[in-house]
Amino acid sequence: MTLTVAAPATRRITIIQGEYRVTDDPNVCFTTILGSCAAACIRDPEAKVGGLNHFLLPGDPQRAAGKDAERYGVYLMELLINGLMQKGAKRSRLEAKLFGGARTMMGLSDIGAMNRAFAEEFLQNEGIALMGGHLGGDRGRRIEYWPVSGRARQVLFSSHAKVETMPPPPPAASTQLGDVDLF
Repeated sequence: MTLTVAAPATRRITIIQGEYRVTDDPNVCFTTILGSCAAACIRDPEAKVGGLNHFLLPGDPQRAAGKDAERYGVYLMELLINGLMQKGAKRSRLEAKLFGGARTMMGLSDIGAMNRAFAEEFLQNEGIALMGGHLGGDRGRRIEYWPVSGRARQVLFSSHAKVETMPPPPPAASTQLGDVDLF
């Protein structure tokens, strides 16, 4: 009689805007949904620890010190790196994958482009190797990241999804209608 041992089940943990998580559990998969937001997946392959964050806006040191700090990339990147180091990661061994930063709303400022630029610049300034990912485009995506192995999977949302646009401004109000003056 042969006894078969089943592999441990993958435990999925969803990360929402303003959150980050770190783990050394090889059976954990972090998931998140991104549009113009960005996510950094960072790990130390030697320490076998990794994590993911999900930020809404790029770095702004002035605002990041306030009550909305968790929305900003600069704040969440620091928390993620510190969390990794607390679990035994070494800054010199960190490697990253970046996702998100889509342009999902036409007619508004391109928050996605600002998030992309911030994330890439942050990694470069910190000396963290960028190993891959997918930034930009005009579609949202679901990310699955196994932080211990570094495996990542992206599922793009349908290209048939309507991209939001700003409505045109209303016509200027007129004070005259024909021969009648309005007071």
